[in-house]
Amino acid sequence: MEPLWYGIVFGMLAVYAVLDGFDFGAGIVHMFVARTDTERRTVLAAIGPVWDGNEVWLIAGGGVLFMAFPRAYSAYLSGFYLPLMIVLWLLILRGVAIEMRGHHDNPLWRDFWDAVFSLSSTLLAVVLGASLGNVVRGAPLGAQGFFAMPLFTDFRPGPQPGVFDWYTLLVAGFVLCLLTGHGALYLVWKTSGPVQERSRRCARHAWRSAIPLWGLATAATLWLRPQIFNTLFAAPWRVLFLVVMLASLYGVFHHLAGRSELRAFLSSSVFILTLFASTMTGSYPVLLRSTLDPAHHLTAANCLARQAGLQVALAWWSAGIALAAAYFAFLFYAIRGKVIADDDGPGY
Repeated sequence: MEPLWYGIVFGMLAVYAVLDGFDFGAGIVHMFVARTDTERRTVLAAIGPVWDGNEVWLIAGGGVLFMAFPRAYSAYLSGFYLPLMIVLWLLILRGVAIEMRGHHDNPLWRDFWDAVFSLSSTLLAVVLGASLGNVVRGAPLGAQGFFAMPLFTDFRPGPQPGVFDWYTLLVAGFVLCLLTGHGALYLVWKTSGPVQERSRRCARHAWRSAIPLWGLATAATLWLRPQIFNTLFAAPWRVLFLVVMLASLYGVFHHLAGRSELRAFLSSSVFILTLFASTMTGSYPVLLRSTLDPAHHLTAANCLARQAGLQVALAWWSAGIALAAAYFAFLFYAIRGKVIADDDGPGY
């Protein structure tokens, strides 16, 4: 059951990247695409019904990781404790900013919380991007399966790296541009008027910036962890990930130019999913690499929980994920159409 649960864990995290990714992106461009209070309320109304539900996928993914691979969960939680606390505080700040900006009818008050919302969204994209870079690069795992890292050392990915080095910052920059473009495409789909046109321009610039950063991050990964590409291309069918990825990237620009708003956003979502899938497929069966000794890698085999528990969990997970999928399908159907923010509040 190792491949199944490996796929389930990282599949849920990939869905989180798509769903909460457009929330982060909308927050990043919030101050640029919306210039009046009505326009900013329009942006917030576009993500209002879904942003808190999207964050649940991160919690659910962490819960499944704890259930299926408890040893890896304990290593992640203890080793990345400081970055995790930063992520939690930034998530709290985003939620507080969304809720607090409407509690006082004062321009300075609202501008302050709008700035907090944009800044926390930007920093979340950076920290989560750097976290992905850490998973790919590895951590100084010892024989006991635990590690500790400072935020930075000499900014080089050596045997004793920090959370931030040139590689993880490169990945973070790429993720920042990617989620900015993803969120801007969501706003293109859900808004109209000046906000939509500014979001369209922002999406175009963000995706044009993401492409060279993607190339640099891919080249750096090939230099740092060539085994990921060896594993990825060991089976011919995995080349489909690359084909779908390139097709979806073409779809982003093609549908954006053709003003097919939903198709452009879906192309962006497929790109993120296949990018995440190809990275994790190339990493399989490793859950976390050791920069000290390959013998210390945490893998799906040496971290897997007992088979009896996993069989019971699979039945409950299947029922739960079916309910979650049905809920999100109904939610997006219920809020279909363009968002409107007026004096009586947001609507669709």
